[in-house]
Amino acid sequence: MNRKKMTSSRRHHLKSLLLSIAFGLMDAEAKQLVVSKEAHMSENCPALDLPGSTQELQELCKKLHQQIDKIDEERYDLEAKVAKSNKEIEDLKIKVVDLQGKFKKPALKKVRMSADAMLQALLGSKHKVSMDLRANLKQVKKEVKEESAEQVGDWRKNIEDKAGMDGRKKMFESEA
Repeated sequence: MNRKKMTSSRRHHLKSLLLSIAFGLMDAEAKQLVVSKEAHMSENCPALDLPGSTQELQELCKKLHQQIDKIDEERYDLEAKVAKSNKEIEDLKIKVVDLQGKFKKPALKKVRMSADAMLQALLGSKHKVSMDLRANLKQVKKEVKEESAEQVGDWRKNIEDKAGMDGRKKMFESEA
């Protein structure tokens, strides 16, 4: 495949066109944001007219406090809904990853740790545990081999029999 490369002037021209389109969209979005903000403010926040007497000012303050409390409750409710939605989104993301099966198990490091240190790490530093590994082992009695006295006999006699030429001859005869 022989693809022709785009010339740098063509690439620059296309890039400038894309940037001009993006700036146009951003300007339109900013103007729309200003218009919507003004509409919201005129709808929800009427112009403030301050009364002259102290009594009327106190009533105005009470009224404003009630509105602030109402708005705070709405804000709290919305925050709770957003937090719940975010938790659901995270759970769904985890399910998607599990379904894809691309979860990699991390490589575990080898750690040299005694049984006492392991139990202390599991149970916490409050519990001092010393583990005697030999305490639960089964007791095994050794079987003593009883060799017949005929085989062993007196060791001095065996040595004397095997000493000299007669002993060598006897040793060869007994093996063969």
